Amino acid sequence: MKIVTYNVNGLRPRVLQFGSLRRFLDSLDADIICFQQEMRADLVQAEGYESFFSCTRTSDKGRTGYSGVATFCRVKSAFSSNEVALPVSAEEGFTGVLKILPVFGSRKTEYPSIVEGLEDFSTDELLNIDGEGRCVVTDHDHFVLFNVYGPRAVRDDRERIEFKLKFFNILQKRWESLLAQGRRIFVVGDLNIAPSAIDRCDAGPDFEKNEFRTWFRSLLVRNGGSFFDVFREKHPERRDAYTCWATNSGAEEFNYGSRIDHILCAGPCLHKEENGGHSLVACHVEVCDILKQFQRWKPGNTPRHKDIKAKNAKLEGSDHVPVYMCLVEIPNIQQHNTPSLSTRYCRQVSGCQQTLVSMFPRRQPAEEINLSGGPSSVSDESIVVKRCSQLTKRPLDECSPPSSNFIQKDVFSTLVNCSEGSHKESSLESPCSKNGRAKTSPSVVCKKRTRESQSSQLSLKSFFQKKVAVHGDSSNFSATEKHTEADISIPDCGPHETLTEGGEHDSAEERESKPSASTQEDSSQPSEKEKNNVAVVEWQRIQKLMHTSIPLCKGHNESCVSRVVKKSGPNSGRRFYVCARAEGPASNPEANCGFFKWATAKSKK
Repeated sequence: MKIVTYNVNGLRPRVLQFGSLRRFLDSLDADIICFQQEMRADLVQAEGYESFFSCTRTSDKGRTGYSGVATFCRVKSAFSSNEVALPVSAEEGFTGVLKILPVFGSRKTEYPSIVEGLEDFSTDELLNIDGEGRCVVTDHDHFVLFNVYGPRAVRDDRERIEFKLKFFNILQKRWESLLAQGRRIFVVGDLNIAPSAIDRCDAGPDFEKNEFRTWFRSLLVRNGGSFFDVFREKHPERRDAYTCWATNSGAEEFNYGSRIDHILCAGPCLHKEENGGHSLVACHVEVCDILKQFQRWKPGNTPRHKDIKAKNAKLEGSDHVPVYMCLVEIPNIQQHNTPSLSTRYCRQVSGCQQTLVSMFPRRQPAEEINLSGGPSSVSDESIVVKRCSQLTKRPLDECSPPSSNFIQKDVFSTLVNCSEGSHKESSLESPCSKNGRAKTSPSVVCKKRTRESQSSQLSLKSFFQKKVAVHGDSSNFSATEKHTEADISIPDCGPHETLTEGGEHDSAEERESKPSASTQEDSSQPSEKEKNNVAVVEWQRIQKLMHTSIPLCKGHNESCVSRVVKKSGPNSGRRFYVCARAEGPASNPEANCGFFKWATAKSKK
């Protein structure tokens, strides 16, 4: 059995990277896959896998949608299965206060009894801990698996430090309760803790004195605890074994990172012998290692300082890499069905996953209405304006006498329906066929906007056309009637006539004698080529100005890159310059030299 833990740094980008969730899961080739960070409820189902997830429930600023975990179990069948990968039970969170409900359920519910060992904490405290969606627990009969995404807390954020302390304190009590019952435990995930100096690239002399690192090491068997750090048990002296790198400094180029993704285990082995030498790691863990092939930085990539585009380029993939463990001699268990927490039973997820194609369906016609407000066979979405030059000229004797309430100054309104690029006559008849329809048409403003088909996309130029007003008798137009831009009528003109802004017709001879306004405007404006030349010159000037204003780093005498302070505080939003090279050890002259300079002086308020 293979178990993988992976902080994906957002599940959606990884799905897009691999083409589908199924391909992404198959690329890891594992029986149990545990993901952390930014889970999406609409992306947690894949054929051949049973999934169990937890998303953040809190609405606190900066926490919404940030965390989340999901456990995928590759099984042949979700029902009547004896596979160990399929859990016999599952639980969202680890405090016991989250009842098994759809993740987005908002109705109030009664909470079950608090799990043993957590009676000293109030329900609100436990809800606050589990509210960020940082843990899913699955029971596989032989062992209980904790998929954990540990909180991150920077040095000067006391509130998050207190949250992190309470989080791990409650989690440890839950582990102790299970161990007291004789259960075996596997803990996998991004704990956001590098336990020892060997697990950090730039560990200083006081590195291991941190309270969270001290707590982590106290869990280990070598320090009197109950857990094994499986990776260190298999590779006790391996250095530069990192699983996470800074996202904005190119630290992967020189493998300048930390090991914060872990697999821990505790409890007795499955063998019945009680003689010495038996342990869960020694007897059942065959291998534990880091999947380096998922690292964003690949051998042969162009160094950041040698490629201008690479300085600000974003590498494809997560800033973490997976860690895996292979178990042996794990027998099958009794037949059982998938637990009720499975995603297949979540109403908000099951059957509602979307594909990219479903995001761009053909626009459906709106509710069909006619001009008088009653039902009609033509929708206002499907009506477009046909230009005078496109209308078919009919003999006058084919037309019935138009209504005087509709016509003024020989203006006719013609509506045509456009479908799949070919113009057809609308069921809203023109005045040439029925007069009763024409009585309700108002005097409206005509925008010279034509759509070739229902699904065609308008050009930017169509939003900047001159408006042509069509005047008619509006005495019979009800003030309560509302029309969309599609409910537009323009006069039925002859092929040699055009419509002026006053609603009059001009013959071809009159048009020739009148100068074209667009021609006059075009002659006074610069040509497109001249505009492009001006833009190129201006852009070159800006680039030259930027180049002269960007400082050179002291270590390599190369142009720096600019960054912006995102952390809240007095310097938030300020721009600064740093060395463009990738972050690495100070002993490496090819790595970042550490140059720093503020872009401008701090503004005085």
